[in-house]
Amino acid sequence: MTTMTIKKKVGVRPRAVVVGAGAVIATFVVSVFTLGTGDFEIAPADVVTTLFGEGEPAHEFIINELRLPRLITAILVGAALAASGAVFQSLVRNPLGSPDMLGVTNGASTAALTVVILGGTSTQLSVAAVLGGLAATLLIQLIAGRALHGFRFILVGIGMAAILTGVSGYLLTRGVQMENARALLWLTGSLDGRDWDQAVPMAIVLVLVLPVLLLACGPGLRILEMGDDSAAALGVPVPLLRNGALLSAALLVSFAAASAGPVNFVALIAPHLAKRLTKAPGPNLVPSIVVGALLLTGADFIAQHLLEDRALPVGVVTGLVGGGYLVWLLTTERKAGRI
Repeated sequence: MTTMTIKKKVGVRPRAVVVGAGAVIATFVVSVFTLGTGDFEIAPADVVTTLFGEGEPAHEFIINELRLPRLITAILVGAALAASGAVFQSLVRNPLGSPDMLGVTNGASTAALTVVILGGTSTQLSVAAVLGGLAATLLIQLIAGRALHGFRFILVGIGMAAILTGVSGYLLTRGVQMENARALLWLTGSLDGRDWDQAVPMAIVLVLVLPVLLLACGPGLRILEMGDDSAAALGVPVPLLRNGALLSAALLVSFAAASAGPVNFVALIAPHLAKRLTKAPGPNLVPSIVVGALLLTGADFIAQHLLEDRALPVGVVTGLVGGGYLVWLLTTERKAGRI
């Protein structure tokens, strides 16, 4: 098979373009309503005008300083989680292969929780979350060996997640009430109080990592799904591709956890929805990214306005939706004989 044939097989599909464009438009619409809704209501037309730098001073302050950082963080975190989930599912060749299930998110959570219990700063928490996620990924890979596909990697990841959950539970028993309250809010996954200090690092990581995934790893991951031997025969550097994609995905989910806490199920749901909408094989990275941004933005809008007297952590909404989706996924996969 020639290089031209490979590019054709992994090239752009019109349906994927339509799905991606639709998700971008939907995300923009949800974003406009998110920026305009709150204690101080702003009309959608005024929101758009303000975003283009021609709004009233009061609108510019409310949108640009108070509401926009949280929205941008939601979009970036959703995109990062979705890209990470798509890569993990492609590498392990299993629909349950998301970082939520495989212990990567738990590694970030346990490390960050340790910093919270010790009274560390927000910066220290973010650094710990990133290092914890990367350390968990490397440890899982070390124990599982070269078996990134199949159930061995998944079982090791699930076991690691269980161990780290137990460690987190122990840490919560050692903290004082104020520290535990802060830790529980973070562990739920929340966008409350997010500002540019969280949005900017997340944006930088996405700018650096996404080109690697999309350009260097994306086509190779699609070919890798045909099998290691076939991919190697077509000139794909299998070990390098796997390690690079795994490290990139771990970086994304770790920084996402540092920015918004362990927001569960977005990494699981977004790639599935993207694949079902595009009806295309492979990791579907670009559709997954925009669907993930839409999911978390929509979930945060619901979390802010579902209850009249208080806002919910966004992780509560994604947990409710994702838990139901997981039950449905397990049921359909069992009926299909795949699990």
